[in-house]
Amino acid sequence: MKKSKFSLLLVLTLVLSIFLSACTGGKEKEKAEGENEGNTPAETANVPQELKTLDSAEIPTMDSALAEGSTSFLYLNQMSEGLYRINADQQPELGLAAEEPTVSEDGKTYTFKIRDAKWSNGDAITAADFEFAWKRAIDPETASPYGPYMMGGKIAGAQEITDLAAAKKPYDINTLGVKALDEKTLEVKLVKPIPFFKALMAFGTFYPIQQKFFESTAGKYASNAENLLASGPFKMTKWDGPAATEWVMEKNENYWDAENVKLTKVTTNVVKDSQSAVNAFEAGEVDITGKLSSDIVPQYDGDERLLRYLETTVFWLKLNQKQNPALKNENIRRAIAMAFNKEDLTASILNNGSIPANYAVPKDSFYDESGADFREKNGDMLEYNVEEAKKYWEQGLKELGTDKVTIGYLGGDTETSKKTDEYMKNQLETNLKGLTIKLESVPFAIRLERDNAQTYDIQFAGWGADYLDPISFSDLWVTKGGSNRMDYSNPEYDKNIKAAMGELADKPAERWAALQEAERILLEEDAGLAPVYQRATNLLIAPKVKGFVYHNVGSDYSWKWIEITDAE
Repeated sequence: MKKSKFSLLLVLTLVLSIFLSACTGGKEKEKAEGENEGNTPAETANVPQELKTLDSAEIPTMDSALAEGSTSFLYLNQMSEGLYRINADQQPELGLAAEEPTVSEDGKTYTFKIRDAKWSNGDAITAADFEFAWKRAIDPETASPYGPYMMGGKIAGAQEITDLAAAKKPYDINTLGVKALDEKTLEVKLVKPIPFFKALMAFGTFYPIQQKFFESTAGKYASNAENLLASGPFKMTKWDGPAATEWVMEKNENYWDAENVKLTKVTTNVVKDSQSAVNAFEAGEVDITGKLSSDIVPQYDGDERLLRYLETTVFWLKLNQKQNPALKNENIRRAIAMAFNKEDLTASILNNGSIPANYAVPKDSFYDESGADFREKNGDMLEYNVEEAKKYWEQGLKELGTDKVTIGYLGGDTETSKKTDEYMKNQLETNLKGLTIKLESVPFAIRLERDNAQTYDIQFAGWGADYLDPISFSDLWVTKGGSNRMDYSNPEYDKNIKAAMGELADKPAERWAALQEAERILLEEDAGLAPVYQRATNLLIAPKVKGFVYHNVGSDYSWKWIEITDAE
């Protein structure tokens, strides 16, 4: 394949570049959230509305039923739309829903009217497209990693379908609480009232899929650009599948709100080395970099082109109790969770505004009706303490009847991931005598496969909020939950989550307390997880790019409101 000018530049920068040594810094938040005040017609007249971006990872899938990582959801958000879309103010606004739904008195039945909108091929978007997509996502034969998680206990019938399939009993996906009453009317039945329901409907798992197009691809749906259909602002015009390192999205002229979409084309290339990404940015070959590594960030301190913000994303070590017997031991898990210096990691290795996490639910993210942060009650748990970690380690080894343990560690293949994982390996082996860490660095897609198959011991992983409610984190660890995949189980934990999702749904204070108690059980009592840090993101954005929007939940960013000016 012929190399583009951009590709050639990246090759040269890889060869020639020198290794250089929340939530403000760089651009102000208002600029990041898409305010275009001050743009004059002269600034945008005759300026090509083409954006060039970088990413540090390939797209694992563009199938909304199979997507589970941030990369897939990022690009699905550009190409697709649900009943709602998260806007620049981090709130759900009407998407493919024409108006606010009617809601039954018990708060469990929503009736939506689908707006007069079209797919990128010109076909009308209908209520049946939502029904088909949701039923496909919950169908066990699809093996959707998010379908059961996002729908179970929320959409009527979802949990029953999953449970019957797990018990190898007959199930009927038509019992799912979603139904097209007519071409433009969609009925959704819930298990119970959901306070965050509108934001939930903006998430990628709930995007529509046209059944006729899906079936026409003969098993190749979402395998490449030709086998994708867009319902959102952009359509994928170039993407050769999960191995592709370059893809192109173009404006979807059939999008219902196309008149407010300025960009005509977005080209993205995968560059895993931050210095090469910065070189391309400084050369004017790209407009937005991927997330910058820690060694690059200090170079841009105070630079107006740097955008930094603290995410609702926590990284942790998943401690898989299924594969390695040592991790079934609570003292071993607790020792690991307390044996690495989080302050040193965030200050010296990451050095990008990320902060130590002694919690499973992020700070500065979720607030109760009085404005109190979710974190205020539990505070810090499983803090770094080498001496205590050694005591727990020795006790754990004694209980296991050995003086040495070998544990696999599954990490990422990006520059930042490798530095972080090497640091963690060194900390754990240095502070816990007799521990050997076997480190594997693999691409994100492979890590997802290994997570789904649960073929790992320790995995460095992270989670970002899917909707603005702490249960987006809390219900990850229920027994046999769809995203658990580390065999953590505690009946009291499950009891609190069940209550928060059930009888306490309309009792905010009690519900909040149940979720806080669940977090305490997970960390303080069981050391079921080893929190590491809450991530800050740092991007370089060219001054000519106006209207860039990042999100606290769901997809990381949106291109919909971007406009290219001639301001430099």
